[in-house]
Amino acid sequence: MGQKFSSFWDQSFFIPPPTFTDKHLPDQTGKVHIITGGYTGVGYHLARHLFSRNATLYLAGRTESKARSAITQLRALHPTSTGRLEFLYIDLSNLTTIKPAIDAFLAKETRLDVLVNNAAVMYPPDGSKSVQGYDLQTATNVYGPFLLSVLLYPMLRDTVGKAETSSVRIVWCASHAPDLFGTKEQLGFVQNTIAGEQGKMMLREGFGGAPVYAQSKAADIVLGVECARRWGGDGISSTSLHPGNLLTELVRYRTGFEKWVAGLMNHPAEMGAWTELYAGWSPEVAPEMSGRYYIPWGRVGRYNADLERAIAEGKGEKLWEVCEGIVEKYM
Repeated sequence: MGQKFSSFWDQSFFIPPPTFTDKHLPDQTGKVHIITGGYTGVGYHLARHLFSRNATLYLAGRTESKARSAITQLRALHPTSTGRLEFLYIDLSNLTTIKPAIDAFLAKETRLDVLVNNAAVMYPPDGSKSVQGYDLQTATNVYGPFLLSVLLYPMLRDTVGKAETSSVRIVWCASHAPDLFGTKEQLGFVQNTIAGEQGKMMLREGFGGAPVYAQSKAADIVLGVECARRWGGDGISSTSLHPGNLLTELVRYRTGFEKWVAGLMNHPAEMGAWTELYAGWSPEVAPEMSGRYYIPWGRVGRYNADLERAIAEGKGEKLWEVCEGIVEKYM
């Protein structure tokens, strides 16, 4: 209980001012970034900062109308930007949409500097499933971003030779939900019996909205560490983060009372962009910092002891194998 209170207090109240904001962001001319969910909430504000510095941005998601509206707004806000804004259709909860999106991206671009796995879903109605029949939170927050990252790995690797040291990165947007709602065993694996598939392993499902959300975000932290271990030698940095307690569309499934309480305690979505900006673009995130976890508004943080233990025990490698087994037919 003490650890949970300490985590919540440190990451929710009296947070030090950010040390890296859009004012410190260097020119992004010629650099290409993908932000999942880049047209709403934190992703939109991150895109706003980057576009103001002339970045080429792919705003990835499933709702083209929202993306087009955001693109119009961003162009109006920064009429002198020499950057470029593109919509990339991806539904992270539908694994069949990801490879076609990557093929379309690869047909247009020759580099990818930063991939931000920003999009997520939290506490959907009980029993919500993905198109492939997995728990919706697990599919959207873990399996989809994993497949996206693996498919983009070759281009990230190839970009390293064209970019500054430690500037090619993958950012995994996690949460401090594992500290607040996680089970003692942060990552549970069970046999897959979904959609007629037998024998494969998958993340545990069916134990309620908050714990399964916490598990999905714990998985994002672990994948951030495992990416650093596997791809760090190629010059790709991988970080994970808790962006902050924020007023975003993530709360859309909450009750009216819960939304009211969140409004009293949460920060504006644009502040979460500072955390993502730090993790993805701050020069302080040197190669030896790959695999670290960041908290608002750009500080090195720690996750709970159970999650640390899971990583030390090799759960990252096991999780990677589980995710590979889930996504292999969609690659």
